[in-house]
Amino acid sequence: MLLLFTVVVLQLVCPPAAFSQSSALTPGARTPSPAPTEYTAGPQDVLEVTVFGEEEVSGKFPIETDGTFNFPLVGRVKGAGLTLRAIEKELHDRLADGYLQNPQVSVAVGQFRSQRVFIVGEVGRPGTYPLTAQMTLIEALATAGSVASDAAGHVVIVRGSRAGEDAADARAASEVLEVNLGTFQTGSLVDNVVLRDGDVVIVPRAESVYVLGQVRSPGAITVERGTTVLQALALAGGVTDRGSMSRIRVVRVVNGKKTEIKVGLDDSVRAGDTVMVLERFF
Repeated sequence: MLLLFTVVVLQLVCPPAAFSQSSALTPGARTPSPAPTEYTAGPQDVLEVTVFGEEEVSGKFPIETDGTFNFPLVGRVKGAGLTLRAIEKELHDRLADGYLQNPQVSVAVGQFRSQRVFIVGEVGRPGTYPLTAQMTLIEALATAGSVASDAAGHVVIVRGSRAGEDAADARAASEVLEVNLGTFQTGSLVDNVVLRDGDVVIVPRAESVYVLGQVRSPGAITVERGTTVLQALALAGGVTDRGSMSRIRVVRVVNGKKTEIKVGLDDSVRAGDTVMVLERFF
């Protein structure tokens, strides 16, 4: 059962490039923040309130723009900015105050409308999506049609500060998380970030370099950031018998000009580079 779940997850979120790279978080990425414990309601959300044994006061109640909703018997009740459990307690206390004896109240969200996440880049259906309770990165990508075949193997999440948080400066007001989709290849969901209201999920296009000359499969190849010259050669099928591992050049655009540079096998390539493998001297 776990194997089947893992395969489904990988088909939804991992582009082919993700399987050829390391499954660790990209170096320097910040550890995802702990998941919030409960959804906080907001204007335009529709609450489903059930008072057990009291069908006449149960039903769906939209939170209006002022953050309140009208509930039978008790009148206006604040909903925006409160967790569902807090709304349950408020309704219980007010119904118990002269209306019902020990009311049992349950509150759920019938329609999520107040909170949004933005998914852009290489996905099937980029756009704005309602943020449901405990929505994770995998769920968001699946909702957006999953990642495209030409997507990179990582996702960037840009989020602002939580409501009510004080930011010491502009940098403290936002947080950037970077998750390598290859982490899901092992079946581990430790990096399956729980999204927040206003998060921007960016799925970048995969970077490519050209490997030409004495390699078995010359042409454009897809690489992840940090891919070395040696790894790029391997992705191009390896060096032919006529090629020289000591005669490798890289043509790179620097300040708008093409520049030929010498590189070592452990040096990283950059997007747009052309790696040339020259013939050996006989």
